[in-house]
Amino acid sequence: MPINKTLSSHRLLTQCLLGALVILLAGCASKYPQVTSDQLQVAPDFDYIIGPGDELNIFVWGNQELTVTVPVRPDGKITTRLVEDIQASGKTPTQLARDVEAAYSEYVKNAVVTVIVDEFVGVPTQQVRVVGEAAEPLSVPFRKHMTLLDLMIQVGGLTEFADGNKSVLIRNINGEQQIYNVRLEDLVEDGDISANLALMPGDIMIIPEAWF
Repeated sequence: MPINKTLSSHRLLTQCLLGALVILLAGCASKYPQVTSDQLQVAPDFDYIIGPGDELNIFVWGNQELTVTVPVRPDGKITTRLVEDIQASGKTPTQLARDVEAAYSEYVKNAVVTVIVDEFVGVPTQQVRVVGEAAEPLSVPFRKHMTLLDLMIQVGGLTEFADGNKSVLIRNINGEQQIYNVRLEDLVEDGDISANLALMPGDIMIIPEAWF
């Protein structure tokens, strides 16, 4: 089978599955959550958790030769100039700094370490993910005061095939999945700010394709 035809078949199958999922989710979706000024000003209190793909600066006070910038590997570990395979993913920068200090104690007396995150990826529970008909579907690290409009700017808006007003937002609240209808087309194309809402860590946005 020609490659182009195969790709088209895969795209069609993906669109069908995505459309079916949106229809299923929309059937049990909650009332559209209107954003309030309180939601825009009060952000969830959370500590950033290091994830695979993050880039970390391991700064050792008074010991410049041990200060390095390292990536967090896909297995969640890092390697420094003194110690291999330190678990980093799943920890806060402060927790990792204490672990590095403990690992260095065998080689450096009273090591003082600071961990600085230079490039953020984070863990899935602290990402906001967009799938479907966004110009650039991707996962982005959640940040305080992040709104739906911020997210849509980051993913480049909607494609010409998107059915933005039939999009759904999936959110986990206290271990329970909540599903909301969202009006992306009104927000992005018509500038209807009432369609904006505050995002939470772990949110998933699904944007279906229009069927006409």
